[in-house]
Amino acid sequence: MRRGVKRATAGLALLLAAGTPWAQDFPVQPPGGDDSPPPPIGLALPEDFLAPPSDLVTPLAILDRLVVPGTRMQLEWRPGGGISAAEIPSPVVVTRGALSGPVLCLVAGVHGDEINGVEIVRRLSHGIDPTRLSGTVIGVPIVNVHGYSRGTRYLPDRRDLNRYFPGSRSGSIASRIANAFFQDIVSHCDMLVDFHTGSFERSNLPQVRADLTRPEVLEFSRHFGNTVVLHSPGNKGMLRVAATAVGVPAVTFEAGAPARLEPEEIAQAVAAIERLMVQTSMREDPAAAEGAGMPLDPEVIARRPDPAPIFLDSRWVRANSGGLLISEVTLGQRVQSGQRLGRVIDPVANVERYILAPVAGRVIGMALNQAVLPGYAAFHLGTETSEQQAVQEAADPDTVVEDDPDPEERPDAPDPTAGEDYE
Repeated sequence: MRRGVKRATAGLALLLAAGTPWAQDFPVQPPGGDDSPPPPIGLALPEDFLAPPSDLVTPLAILDRLVVPGTRMQLEWRPGGGISAAEIPSPVVVTRGALSGPVLCLVAGVHGDEINGVEIVRRLSHGIDPTRLSGTVIGVPIVNVHGYSRGTRYLPDRRDLNRYFPGSRSGSIASRIANAFFQDIVSHCDMLVDFHTGSFERSNLPQVRADLTRPEVLEFSRHFGNTVVLHSPGNKGMLRVAATAVGVPAVTFEAGAPARLEPEEIAQAVAAIERLMVQTSMREDPAAAEGAGMPLDPEVIARRPDPAPIFLDSRWVRANSGGLLISEVTLGQRVQSGQRLGRVIDPVANVERYILAPVAGRVIGMALNQAVLPGYAAFHLGTETSEQQAVQEAADPDTVVEDDPDPEERPDAPDPTAGEDYE
């Protein structure tokens, strides 16, 4: 019996030593040879298991939901604590790209009557192809549903929501809404654009307002194509100021007038944001590819000059008399020093007084025809400057910021004749 076992063992050893061809994955070659054949296709090598994974895109957790890569989902945002239980929720459209990239937040309707921004964000949010997007776009077309449903700028208590960010949990209704929005939405953003229009019967040329003293904001402002860029440090409580303070570069995008939809201004703003996404590598540049669906070619992009932003200094021209304002220029028009911008007619005395341009420049904002008081800011003129000069002048701000983030008393009604930057 033992002899039989020994014979069987010896036979097995001979078979293993001989190495039958059908028992091998591929021919064994002596080590050290350069002419070794490659392993069969599909065979995993040890280094394949050790290699770091490529840009892995995971689902985005937001508003108690998971948005998987390559999809778009419309969610609902409502401040907690029953703040707006009687109101419709704010829509939040989340487009999670199939490829990795930054999170861009597009926000509008902080002032309920500024509906150009509502359409801009709606159009962009639903027009992005998530399967071709690198990163994520979070679009909130209506933040202040209270004001939007009533066609007014303010919250029901006449507070301006854009003076209360980042807010607090125990302050006024404005501060609580601001805090909830900051925690639920802004905390997910890598960059933010807040859309507004002119206020108090004024209209603005599409323009970016940014604090150019902040390097990250300055860099961000360069990506909107040939869009006007104005230095504006902003006021404490503004969404863009609060977002920038916590490391999220943010700007205000002004376009048009309140309480109306203006197709031309809307189209310009949409084009600027599409350009922003190209510049930040979130989407392909159609002009850089010879055919649809072709990936970006860095060499092609390097050879093609990008449209540069237009940096402007600005000043407001005021009416020196009261009466009926009739403009004689249009938004975007270039004017010469001494040129007539409009006239104010006293209907009682039947006297006309002209408003003249003190400097040559471009009309980037103007009051709509209406009855005005002496000192009313009527025309906003921009004078072109270099980026370097704009930054130098921005480094010496002359604005004073209040320390109280959430005043207990309801703020006084804003005086349209006292200032012009009503973001």
